Amino acid sequence: MEIIQGKASLDLDLTELKERLTTYNRIILDLGTGDGKFAFCHADKFPNHFVIGVDSCRENLHEYSRAKLPNLLYIIASAQNLPQELSGLVSHVTINFPWGSLLESLLAGDIRLIRGLESISRSVTTVEIRLNGGALAEAGWSLEDGANQIFNNLSQAGWRINVPALMNANALRSFPSTWAKRLAFGRDPRAVLLSGCFE
Repeated sequence: MEIIQGKASLDLDLTELKERLTTYNRIILDLGTGDGKFAFCHADKFPNHFVIGVDSCRENLHEYSRAKLPNLLYIIASAQNLPQELSGLVSHVTINFPWGSLLESLLAGDIRLIRGLESISRSVTTVEIRLNGGALAEAGWSLEDGANQIFNNLSQAGWRINVPALMNANALRSFPSTWAKRLAFGRDPRAVLLSGCFE
């Protein structure tokens, strides 16, 4: 499994990963972590949580992956091909403002993504997905229709998802991610939160 620290790419095996996780009960996976700011902020705020940021684009992760937090790790992988080392470890999944292939997979109910999420989950794993209007518009969906499509895909896959909840500009401004701030002050500050769990 490939991890990144600054500009250095390293290999981490299952034994080393489990050693890092030994004292942590709550494992957070931030899928499509982008520049890694949300994962960093969460790890910094909750030192009793272990936070794993996953993204396929290593260049964006150079800054935050330099952080020396013992409860933070960044993995280079695609959402459609999650590392087997994560199997059964994750207690909470966040997907914040996805776009590109990750958003397309959510909209299509991509079986590789769905099965990957199932494989990394514990007996009960919670999920939070934040969707923004601009990214969905680029993919050819309205905010409401896109959120409902993803809601239906996850529900059919066995996830118990709550009714989509709107996020206003204030909520976006207070959310600890680079993209949320851009959205809050941009032309289309509309977003939706999908939350629920997989049992």
